Amino acid sequence: MTSAPRLGILGGTFDPIHVGHVQTALAARRALGLDRVIIVPSGVPPHRQHQPCASAYHRFAMTAIAVNGLDGLEASDTEVQAPGPSYTAATLDRLHAIGLAESQIFFITGADAFAEIATWHRYPAVLDQSHFIVLSRPGYPATSMPACLPDLAGRMTSPTADPHGGKETAIYLVDAPTPDVSSTEVRRRLRANESIAGLVPEGVEQHIVQHRLYAGDAVAAAALRAADHLHGQD
Repeated sequence: MTSAPRLGILGGTFDPIHVGHVQTALAARRALGLDRVIIVPSGVPPHRQHQPCASAYHRFAMTAIAVNGLDGLEASDTEVQAPGPSYTAATLDRLHAIGLAESQIFFITGADAFAEIATWHRYPAVLDQSHFIVLSRPGYPATSMPACLPDLAGRMTSPTADPHGGKETAIYLVDAPTPDVSSTEVRRRLRANESIAGLVPEGVEQHIVQHRLYAGDAVAAAALRAADHLHGQD
């Protein structure tokens, strides 16, 4: 008898997606033995004062590019297509509606974001909709979560404590190093016409330059210089 598939979900604005996001998905998959991880760009991020710089179309396209060729990772436009704010609880509702049990779903988040879990839509009920995987982020070790959120400490455990999951949902703390990269820093570098090599997957960088995202005149100028260079080689 085969065991039920274990599905990881990594949601976020991904404006743009960067290597830290990709490594987070891979680290969670390894730590919990997930069959696959779905990376889900938000359509309308509910917790942001300002809307994303790039359109939902471009953020999904960059996510698809970032996971292309990576075993066990894929992109989904579920939240991009759904109306209204992209709440985690609503995304999990849609997974339940297609027959996935709470014990099969592992929602992945960084420790910095999870520290604000009390502000999430439908908290604390959202914690009963799936397992949660909380990964360390620079300055936010996953092991700090019990002290940071003492009311939830009893639900927190290590990824090796219950490797096959169970009926009760848990909060798995994963202390795996991930690159110290932020979308904010990537956007700042682009606006300053600085290199983002190594901060985002190569294909994502090409997409940003090709479509002149984020940096306005700086990216447009870079694209025109590249076009002029290629034209000079004709």
